[in-house]
Amino acid sequence: MKILFVSSEVYPLVKTGGLGDVAGALPAALRAMGVDARILMPAYPDAMGRATLTGRTLGLGDPLGVGETRLLEGTMPDTGCPLWLLDCPPMYERSGDPYMVYPGNDWPDNFKRFALLSKAAAMIGAAGDLMDWRPDVIHAHDWQTGLVPAYLKAWSVRRPPVLFTIHNLHYMGIFGQEILEIVGLPLDQFSINGLEYHGLVSMLKAGIQYSQAVSTVSPSYAREIQGPQEGRGLDGLLRQRGDSIHGILNGIDVDAWNPLTDPYLAAPIDPTNPEPGKAANKAALKRQMGLDGNGSTPLFGIVSRFVEQKGIDLVLGAIGRLLGEGAQLAVLGSGDRNLEYELNRAASHHPGRIGVHIGYDEHLSHLLQAGSDFLLVPSRFEPCGLTQLYALRYGTAPVVRRTGGLADSVRSVDEGPDGTGVVFDHAFIDAVEWAIGRAVSLYRDPDAMARVRRTAMAQDFSWKRSAEEYFGLYTDLMARD
Repeated sequence: MKILFVSSEVYPLVKTGGLGDVAGALPAALRAMGVDARILMPAYPDAMGRATLTGRTLGLGDPLGVGETRLLEGTMPDTGCPLWLLDCPPMYERSGDPYMVYPGNDWPDNFKRFALLSKAAAMIGAAGDLMDWRPDVIHAHDWQTGLVPAYLKAWSVRRPPVLFTIHNLHYMGIFGQEILEIVGLPLDQFSINGLEYHGLVSMLKAGIQYSQAVSTVSPSYAREIQGPQEGRGLDGLLRQRGDSIHGILNGIDVDAWNPLTDPYLAAPIDPTNPEPGKAANKAALKRQMGLDGNGSTPLFGIVSRFVEQKGIDLVLGAIGRLLGEGAQLAVLGSGDRNLEYELNRAASHHPGRIGVHIGYDEHLSHLLQAGSDFLLVPSRFEPCGLTQLYALRYGTAPVVRRTGGLADSVRSVDEGPDGTGVVFDHAFIDAVEWAIGRAVSLYRDPDAMARVRRTAMAQDFSWKRSAEEYFGLYTDLMARD
């Protein structure tokens, strides 16, 4: 089985979010199962510097009229997975964020940059004589690769089938109708049964419309986007796709996130007896975040982007209840400037009770997951989420809203003895306040808290589980006429 992964970011070459984690880890997990999985991504400067290049190249000409384009052969630095970097300096030789000139402002030619990525993937799939390898399935990810099946449709190419994965439906790749001629797609695709979306072009809709199957990164999210609240105007199309939509929960890198061997931790955490390791990491986290050292105080952690989706404003509204319960809060992340300001202000008003680190710090991220008693994830929607999976791995009970992948990965302590966290239903401040109170009452019962920690750490969220589900989906696609 030969699978071509097409993604605009792949960890550890380039990463802005969970998409990069998936595109880096899933191919490696599939290769461990014997699948010939290979990756195609743009040749950003960071990717060029971090990949292991073989020196072999394959010229593609100028398929989009934006400059000479070629494939650079290489391997991933951590897993050795085969890799092609799509090299076109006018499109990809830009430093910093792969999508934005600066925060909040996308590159104005993003439609060209990612149409070229999509077209190159379609060329690899359609042209048997292009190279000595041809995929059985193309696995395309998010709006940046949504035109892959559109090109194959325009060229009347039936094989290979395309699996299109939606990591977040809120990012739709919307541009004006005029881009179709520029990227070489026929105008007859601009229709309600094509890639037209409210008078504009949606690359994400193209991926949904023309792919042979659609997947999302959790079963609950697959259901939610077929309804009007989360479907963003595409719920009708998604319901129409029906049995072609599949929800597969993401995995995590269980080697990088191993509580027994993690070099970022102050002490290992034994899944059969987590308390000593949790206590040592909690003390280290408090020192690093400037929090008072009382070990009996429940500690809530947040590792997040500061955007409306993540519900950080709800936490700010519930801080009075959190402090009233005698708890502490440690926050790591960045994003919306107003939210950053309000979190820093809360920390300055409550020194020793609230610690905030603006930015990203891999070391602190691991220590926060290991040292917190609870991880707050009050998302308004969450396609999958990874932080709650890391928390479970480290015996930290997630406090989550029942949505998307959070609902699929965290079992409520109020719904049976195998509970792994606190789950609430509504994106309201009073619901977050209730959840904080419930978590503190759990913390005050040492036996119950110990049981939750052991149960959490016994969960399997490895990529092997997810890879087996994708393998079955690829097999079904290959078997279709």
